[in-house]
Amino acid sequence: MSEVYAARRTRLREYCNAGGSAAALISRPANVRYLAGAAPHGAVLLLGKTEDLLVCCPAPDRPPTERPDEALRVQTLPGAAGGDPAVAAAGIAQGQGADSLAVEEHHLTVARHRALGSVAPRLRLASLGGAVEQLRVVKDEEEISCMRIGAEIADQALGELLESILVGRTERHLALELERRLVDHGADGRAFPTSVATGPNSGRPGHRPTDRRVEEGDFLSVCLGATYRGYRCEIGRTFVIGTAPADWQIELYDLVFAAQRAGRESLVPGAACRDVDRAARQVLDSAGYTEGLTALTGHGVGLEIDEDPQLSPAAMGKLDACVPVTVEPGVHLPGRGGVRIDDTLVVRPEADGGPELLTITTKELLAL
Repeated sequence: MSEVYAARRTRLREYCNAGGSAAALISRPANVRYLAGAAPHGAVLLLGKTEDLLVCCPAPDRPPTERPDEALRVQTLPGAAGGDPAVAAAGIAQGQGADSLAVEEHHLTVARHRALGSVAPRLRLASLGGAVEQLRVVKDEEEISCMRIGAEIADQALGELLESILVGRTERHLALELERRLVDHGADGRAFPTSVATGPNSGRPGHRPTDRRVEEGDFLSVCLGATYRGYRCEIGRTFVIGTAPADWQIELYDLVFAAQRAGRESLVPGAACRDVDRAARQVLDSAGYTEGLTALTGHGVGLEIDEDPQLSPAAMGKLDACVPVTVEPGVHLPGRGGVRIDDTLVVRPEADGGPELLTITTKELLAL
């Protein structure tokens, strides 16, 4: 991986040099990880004029499960309390003779930005913008492999839960059990707060579990994700509890399934992001569900659970190959419940079989 990290840093350095900056300071944790490997909490990466450095505070006395790029020198700040690695890195950049430093202004606080200028007054601070985030959009096969394993873990955790007795248990209890199972099967942890929604809560995007208990005839919507070696995935499914689905449940489920399928089938290299959203949204619009739909059909995923590209009506840009995204349409009927179906897929050309589905738990409407 050392060569991979070095190549990423080289691409970023070329971008900075083209913009007139001889050095760059990376402070956003996901971006640090992308360019330097697994780094201690709070570490920053300095792409220096003469040397690249990972600057961090003293780490707690526990063996790390993953390590940063071995090719990078790690500079640990002195003292138990340490200091601010970003401020220290700015001082190092000035000491290396840099006259300008590109920084992630969208991540730095105003106070931190002022501190950089105070410790290195001869440095011109420039904005790096979202340059690293844009580098992260297209994944290499190693990154996709980590996401594939995370998806397998999430599928396994969900499958085991569906084999257990659900009636009478609370949303909160089921969510905690799912998160425990993720770790039991090898995940670093959850990719985001697990959502379990029953009955009238089902189908709500981002629903936070409550003490409502599962009842016969409920829709049960579950959305969870695993993190594996820093990479995240997402899966969402809807089921019916304890009985044959009612006609309205079958009709609503079939509609959302059709919308989700339309979105998935639109995931081809070169497709406009807004067209993927439109493909899924038109299915729901044509059935009269224009109110209460989510702002987007899906989004990129990787080191963070919500990355570019955004699959929304106003989205700009087109999809590239090897870009993992979610497709997650849903409908919520106030007071009754709803359906949400969510997959993580990787955009692939038709010659390679089309979009690669990472989350493979059945999308059949099961009665549990």
